[in-house]
Amino acid sequence: MRSFITGIVLCLFLAVALLLSGCTTTSGGVAVGWGQKGSSPAESPPGRHHRHGPPPHAPAWGYRAKYQYWYYPDAFVYFDVTRKVYFYMEGPNWRMAFSLPIYYRTRLGGYVVIEMDSDTPYVEFHKHKKEYPPGHWKKFKKGKKKGKKW
Repeated sequence: MRSFITGIVLCLFLAVALLLSGCTTTSGGVAVGWGQKGSSPAESPPGRHHRHGPPPHAPAWGYRAKYQYWYYPDAFVYFDVTRKVYFYMEGPNWRMAFSLPIYYRTRLGGYVVIEMDSDTPYVEFHKHKKEYPPGHWKKFKKGKKKGKKW
């Protein structure tokens, strides 16, 4: 009789253990599953990639992200084309904002396109200031040409 009860308890214990092992939790533990949720084998054949470049978790060696900025030499302002934010000086510090103060908006003038490896364009401000001096771009503004009647 005693071995019969022990057998039943052991079977119940194994049944509960199997039931609980199939449950998923969100407690931050590690879970192992087979296959991919929500996709069938026809959708994503194993071992095939149609994307170009390395996977997101392992960028290619030597690869650097490129950032494109519009630099406004007349106002010393940068505009990040991708993130759509401005970088401008306020006193001795650089600020980042989605829109410019009115003082800068009226002084923008023309811009030059700059590509960099950094997400902070002002780290090379002194180089850009020297390469693209203020007032230099005014002569390239579109308008009527003097002396010609069209």
